[in-house]
Amino acid sequence: MSGAPLSNAPSGPQPRGLPAGVRPAATPDRTLHMVGNAHLDPVWLWPWQEGYAEARATFASAIQRMEEYPDFVFTCDQVVLLSWVEESDPELFERIRERVAEGRWVNVGGWWVEPDCNMPMGESFARQGLIGQRYLASRFGRMADVGMNVDPFGHHAMLPQILRLQRMDSYVFMRPGPHEADGSAHTLFWWESPDGSRVLGYRIPFEYCSPPGDVSWQTEKAIAQLDRGLGEAMVFYGVGNHGGGPTKANIDSIHRYDRMGSFGRMRMSHPRAYVDEMTARGERFLDSLPVRRDDLQHHAPGCYSAHSGIKAWQRKAQQTLLSAERWAAVVAFHDGLDYPRDELEHAWKQVLFNQFHDVLPGSAIESAYDDARDQLGEAIAISKRIITRAHNVLARQIPIPLVEGTQPVLVFNPHPWPVSADIELQYGVQPTGVHLVPEDDGAQVPSQTTQSVATTSDKGRGAVVFRAEVPALGYRTYRMLSGPGAPPATGPLTVTETLLENEHLRVEIDPTTGDVASLLDKRTGTDVVGRPERAHTQVCEDPTDTWGHRVISYAWEGAPMQLDRIVVRESGPLRARLRIERTWGASRLIEELLLGHDATTLRVDVTLDWREQAHLLKLRFPTALTEPRATYEIPYGELERPVDGAEEPAQTWVDLTGTIGGAPAGLTVIATNKHGWDVSPDASIGITAVRSPVYSWHDPRLLDPEGLYTFQDQGTQRFSYLMAPHAGDHHEVEPTRRGQELGQAPRAMLESSHDGHLPLTHSFVDDRGGPVMVTAVKGAEDPGEAGDDLIVRAVETRGASARASIALPLLDRTLEAEWGPYQLRTFRVRADGEPVEVDLLELPLT
Repeated sequence: MSGAPLSNAPSGPQPRGLPAGVRPAATPDRTLHMVGNAHLDPVWLWPWQEGYAEARATFASAIQRMEEYPDFVFTCDQVVLLSWVEESDPELFERIRERVAEGRWVNVGGWWVEPDCNMPMGESFARQGLIGQRYLASRFGRMADVGMNVDPFGHHAMLPQILRLQRMDSYVFMRPGPHEADGSAHTLFWWESPDGSRVLGYRIPFEYCSPPGDVSWQTEKAIAQLDRGLGEAMVFYGVGNHGGGPTKANIDSIHRYDRMGSFGRMRMSHPRAYVDEMTARGERFLDSLPVRRDDLQHHAPGCYSAHSGIKAWQRKAQQTLLSAERWAAVVAFHDGLDYPRDELEHAWKQVLFNQFHDVLPGSAIESAYDDARDQLGEAIAISKRIITRAHNVLARQIPIPLVEGTQPVLVFNPHPWPVSADIELQYGVQPTGVHLVPEDDGAQVPSQTTQSVATTSDKGRGAVVFRAEVPALGYRTYRMLSGPGAPPATGPLTVTETLLENEHLRVEIDPTTGDVASLLDKRTGTDVVGRPERAHTQVCEDPTDTWGHRVISYAWEGAPMQLDRIVVRESGPLRARLRIERTWGASRLIEELLLGHDATTLRVDVTLDWREQAHLLKLRFPTALTEPRATYEIPYGELERPVDGAEEPAQTWVDLTGTIGGAPAGLTVIATNKHGWDVSPDASIGITAVRSPVYSWHDPRLLDPEGLYTFQDQGTQRFSYLMAPHAGDHHEVEPTRRGQELGQAPRAMLESSHDGHLPLTHSFVDDRGGPVMVTAVKGAEDPGEAGDDLIVRAVETRGASARASIALPLLDRTLEAEWGPYQLRTFRVRADGEPVEVDLLELPLT
């Protein structure tokens, strides 16, 4: 959505400094909007508890400056800091409220924290604004209308649409700077997302904070980076990072230089005032501004891969919390249970807080990750309790007769589209094994014995893996019976130490390296790998700091890991499983290749025990493609980027499409928990699986060769990836949906026998698996007059207009609407009455 800028500008006085008549006639004809702020990292080189205390001290200082200087204006942009002060110092908070009403304390940003803007899921950005803006509205009577995120290390291309849908018309940031930006070094420009939404972008010249004294140095550096001819500009000042804010010396020097006319008119101001002044210049000026239709990168690419743990915890927390919202909504509308808004909001605040741009990127001190693990663990625990309650509420209503010698099993699908998945289930041991049948049709499903997670006596536990076909955001009832499963009706499944093959794929393994030597797609006759010369594993020394400052690429030449052995672990009717073990130095890599009997993708489960310091490991996927094009998943969308080996951020997948023998072909790699990728000119995709820099080591400081340091990512981590060949259109793989399924499988639970009235299989919400994908199903934040309403959000995923019909059996409704390319739409649905489209704040569209 585009249109005229919004304005929630403060209604109070707008201080303008000294009258123009006191300045010399030779004063430069420009206005510098001096933005007093106190960028405060709640976590970085200190724990969050220290940030908590500093927020109170910094805000008290800002209020004191207002009492001393009638024209001083303070800009605040992280809502969590306000919430901390509200709960710890109500008297100070009330003074802030008074200054907001007066127009001298200006809240911008609208988000809970300044998050990393590359790695969180799209729904996290929606919730940053939902929680942040609602807080501002409830405490101050007005929301932010200027987005501000000054310190993150890059900004994904879908943000303009998100900001517009959160009632913000502009975006203030600093990185990438002029020396880092690729065609985006303008101070003022239009930033347009793939759906066509625009915001007015402002890149802060030089710095977002300043030393505590004279501001002349800060101002001179800022002016030097301004677009020539722009005139008016914002110059940010105030002690920052650890808080502090504007000092008396800062403000006195601004008054002095304003009177002298040294830099032009220097006005105590805030971002809204600047945006309004720019837009007041009229359409001709606004139309003359450059337009950026891309993401804003790059700064600190090492942050995409630093600290694997926080990446994994965050992804798990986000996915589990989204599932909890869905199931909580199901039992709220289906069974009349209270929707747990307070619990879910608390969990979201823990998740959003730990997306802060020095936590999720891995650049905080080591102890910060103990806190992050605990806070994200709390969010996951809350979510799991909500999910378990909902599943049991539904399970007790399903009619399951008592059949001696059998065990009922329910499988719940958290995704709003049908899922076919191989599910591992632990059970009390059966000497002859078990098999499963759906309760609704009795036809035996493919299954096979697998290794139990428990290693006990013969009277202990067993395990089976079976194929489950589960409807969208719903469940299916199965029954476990004694005896082995029957083979599936599809073609043969072959596995040796050098081969995995089914009716769709033939995967050959190099016996000397363990690398995939050939990946033949039998549907097209194309080998997308084609006997590569480049190794799958690349270990190399990594001399870069934690952030990866000044890094362009990590696609360096490295040493391959040594193959230790290849072991066939499973050879059954459902799937084949091949284990490949490698070592390098003191580290060990285990990749278990799984090929289902009817699979069109190769799954690999990875266990990495990393013991190297200041080294990195790339997993590389060579292809035989020519003229390749690279596409990366970003939050709520996808983006084509150059094939140049640069380290780039991605959500769960990267695709490389080109030709082989003149025919279109491609390979999509889909992974969990990994965000640092490259696509190199040799037509290979690379994942930065691990880096091990020193914690919070910031270039240009040099490490002491005799110093004692703690290095990141020492120990065991796990992740998975898929290799998905295709015939030239990566959308046929549906990589975004497959990425969600890879990260969160359906849940199986053992159930008892009882009466009930629900069907044996059922769906509650179904987007039907087309180009429009449902991303959120939740209870509305504000109940309607007739009770709770359902929020359904969906995004178009293929870059083309589409009409979608979303089935809502939960409300006995169907939602039908048109989506533009990459458009994000949210609807408030009730059982009676027409659905109402709302924005990301769940308010009617304006």
